[in-house]
Amino acid sequence: MSRISLALALALGSGAAFAQSTTGSIFGQAPVAEGESVVARSGTGVSREVAVGADGRYTIGSLPLGSYTVTLMKGGQPVDSRNDVGLRVGSGTEVSFAGAVAATEATSLGSVTVSANALPPVDVSSVDSRTVITSEQLAKLPLARSAEAIALLAPGVVPGYSGFSGTTNSNSLVSIGGSSVTENAYYLNGFNTTDPLSGFGGITLPYGAIDQQEILGGGYGAAYGRSDGGVISQSGKRGTNEWHFGAQLLWQPAFARGTSPSSYYVSGANAGDIYRRYSQNNSWTATESAYVGGPLIKDKLFFFAAVEQEKQHSNSVTDVTTSYNNKYEYHDPKWYAKVDWNINDNNILELTGAGSKTQYKGNYYDYDYDTGETGALNSQDTSTKNDARVYIAKYTSYITDDITLTAMYGKQKMTYYSETPGYDPSLTYILNPENQNPAITGGSSINNAQSALTIANPNHEATTRNLRIDLSWKLGDHTITGGIDNLDSHDVDDGETATAWQYGYGDAATAISDFPFVAAPNTGAGGETGYYVNKYLYSTSASVRVKQRAQYLEDSWQVSDRWLVKLGIRNDQFTNYNPSGDAFLRLTKPQWAPRLGAAWDVNGDSSLKVYANAGRYYLAMPASVALRAAAGSLYTNQYYTYTGIDANGYPTGLTALASSTGGAVSANNEYGVSPDAKTVAASNIKSEYQDEYQLGFDHQVNTDIVWGMKAQVRKLRNILDDICDTDTIAAKAASLGYDVDATSLNGCYLSNPGRANTYRVANGAGGYDSVTVTAADFGMPHAKRSYYALESYLEHPFDGTWTGKIDYLYSKSYGNTEGQVRSDIGQTDVSATVDWDFGKLMEYSNGLLSNDRKHQFKAYGSWQVAPEWMLSGNILVMSGTPKTCLGYYGADQSNPVGYGSYYHYCGGQPSPPGSAGRQPWQHIVSLSAEYRPMWAGQKLAFNVMVYNVLNESKATASYVRYGTTASPNTNYGRVTYYSTPRYARFGITYDF
Repeated sequence: MSRISLALALALGSGAAFAQSTTGSIFGQAPVAEGESVVARSGTGVSREVAVGADGRYTIGSLPLGSYTVTLMKGGQPVDSRNDVGLRVGSGTEVSFAGAVAATEATSLGSVTVSANALPPVDVSSVDSRTVITSEQLAKLPLARSAEAIALLAPGVVPGYSGFSGTTNSNSLVSIGGSSVTENAYYLNGFNTTDPLSGFGGITLPYGAIDQQEILGGGYGAAYGRSDGGVISQSGKRGTNEWHFGAQLLWQPAFARGTSPSSYYVSGANAGDIYRRYSQNNSWTATESAYVGGPLIKDKLFFFAAVEQEKQHSNSVTDVTTSYNNKYEYHDPKWYAKVDWNINDNNILELTGAGSKTQYKGNYYDYDYDTGETGALNSQDTSTKNDARVYIAKYTSYITDDITLTAMYGKQKMTYYSETPGYDPSLTYILNPENQNPAITGGSSINNAQSALTIANPNHEATTRNLRIDLSWKLGDHTITGGIDNLDSHDVDDGETATAWQYGYGDAATAISDFPFVAAPNTGAGGETGYYVNKYLYSTSASVRVKQRAQYLEDSWQVSDRWLVKLGIRNDQFTNYNPSGDAFLRLTKPQWAPRLGAAWDVNGDSSLKVYANAGRYYLAMPASVALRAAAGSLYTNQYYTYTGIDANGYPTGLTALASSTGGAVSANNEYGVSPDAKTVAASNIKSEYQDEYQLGFDHQVNTDIVWGMKAQVRKLRNILDDICDTDTIAAKAASLGYDVDATSLNGCYLSNPGRANTYRVANGAGGYDSVTVTAADFGMPHAKRSYYALESYLEHPFDGTWTGKIDYLYSKSYGNTEGQVRSDIGQTDVSATVDWDFGKLMEYSNGLLSNDRKHQFKAYGSWQVAPEWMLSGNILVMSGTPKTCLGYYGADQSNPVGYGSYYHYCGGQPSPPGSAGRQPWQHIVSLSAEYRPMWAGQKLAFNVMVYNVLNESKATASYVRYGTTASPNTNYGRVTYYSTPRYARFGITYDF
């Protein structure tokens, strides 16, 4: 009892929660008899024994992943056993013993093998929506080697905007269940590795070190939080009682790589002209990897380690406005190591270390678009070295047969270093040179050798600490799980600066901006035809931190032998601090997130499960929010007309245009002054959260086929973004009798758009006045994002010859906010997007959202053609994403809030998201073959994979800013990204 009391005290008074993403469970039924128990023993020496209940049921939870022998015992003697039982992470595997067996029969009367590729009976112990991909499947399926490529096998997971990639790697990101790409959570052996800066991806394992990857698409329990998208959780391999080692060489040759079609201007004066040529792009990639694992002390101490090095050499022709051939290379090493210590049968200690590094460097060579020839070295691209490391300690104690305590502590550190060799600070970057006055240039853009627009702080680093404890207690028909989850993130010396001359073109007689006011081009010399230029300045610099706390409690209640109910509650608290250490966002009042799920084992034999769940999910704001909202950022433009352009592309003969400030203006009042922490956010602000509902069934039709369907509904209930309409705030303050200087207000305020927000406004007495402004006051709609999906699948478990799965999902994602980021314009400013800044920007904003994919068809599987030959395939067919057209405001195509071509109008007509059509369908068929000869004991394997056999490279995104009817943006409609064309990968693998 003292140990139980201690465990309860730790779980309820400390700061962590059990990582459910690293273990599995075994459950089942046995003949009711006195003195019965079930023993599960793994190949790593882990042994657990539990008594069979009076109802004939048993459950063994929190088991490390691996292969188990499950034995029914009676009177201390084995009665029956099942061998090679493989666990799926986060899931239950049923192992039942049918029929009465005499206690004297000590031999195994039957066995069943559940291999990692085989599908066990339907898991009636879970109520969520998850997909688990095992290492055996990863070794066979033709996939790109990333966590996100694996996640695309799961229903409801689609590629995100092609311009978004991970912060610590170059992986393309995914949208899960209609959410934005920053709303997913990443886990590695139970540790939260989600990018703490902006939520763009997370640290993942070397491909060959992945034991299982779990993709949670919704309905997950109270132990999980900080995500309203999905969860991508990887479990690494571990050593066993046998030594194993192996190595692999992979090669993606340049000669087998396809190319995307060229991109052309489709509007304006340049319509029909080439914008970017892809036919001369090429690339080759080589990957080397190795692993070793085994017992340091048999049944006690185990070790596993893996390393991977990927090298890519490529060239890419830039667009016609810069005309370079960029020859670059990536070096991406990864490593992973794990030690498992079975202290005794009741206590296990796991130590994990992992690292991932991305190094990039490139050189720009002059390129002639007319001849297609590459010339001399022009300049060097910005080199980057991003390094991320994770260290985790996890302790599991089986205090009694019914009580399990788990504690985990981990730390990750990331460094972000960049430099531009030969960088010349005297040269200013040229933005939009295609908008230069052709009467001056003769129709050819004038540029210079400056290739770096943005210079990042080379001392930038970040750290994350995650402390979790979980206590699970089985009390009769109830399994009570509770825990606390602490996550602390520090972003140190984060910042970047940018300076540029940006060329523009518009109606000569129309003001460039109404608010802040900038006069029309024809008021300055050289602007009579609508051409102008602005000096663009941008700068951020800060060291900030985020503190996240959570507590949860969940009851898994076996109501009867066929009904399981899971009741859970989670409470999250989030605090964001500015560079001075003052909290500018304190969301520490209870944020209750209830979770309710139920599973009905219809036939009582795990062949048919009907399940449902409902839950609420809160999302914290990452560290980068402080850079623009609370750290005194600079973002200004000063406008001029010009009469000439020199050889560097700089404007000459400048005439400053009149403006509301008499000089540089900032649409968001970002003039480099740090705001008061008490005024950064609305005083009544609430976190972003989403409600979700699911209903589905899984049916094992026979031993060969499993069929299922699922309906899912997600509703975003609250959004957190910035509102910049300070004139409305000042007007409301004045109506309340407060004397407020509008110029003293912050540029923007973190708010809950679509709701009433109360702002603290400094007064002359040294205090604050509270000003409540409604959505109607701002002229804004209620925030909305709705996602509906209906899925159906068929799966054939591996029967020694073949396995396969077919999945179809129909979905719709619509509303007026994508979430934390905005894909159609490629904006990465988390919770500081163009959306919601002003009411006029949100007119006609309701429509199909950027991650909407109406139809998704997925199929994958493997066929053992012969003992030495394996063929595999993977098919992804999906409809295109919605297109958007953004122009100037209203029928008169004006610019009332100074944002230019960002209103939901196109050519003077309302233009809701998706009204401009859709991108084309994508049909990606990938195939692979493996030869594992008998003469090498099948330890040696030769394989080839061809991704996108059809070499179909379709447009995935296009430029959305229309401009005006009188002066259309020549970039509007041109393709900005294509899907990945065909490539082949050849490999040699040896496993011993």
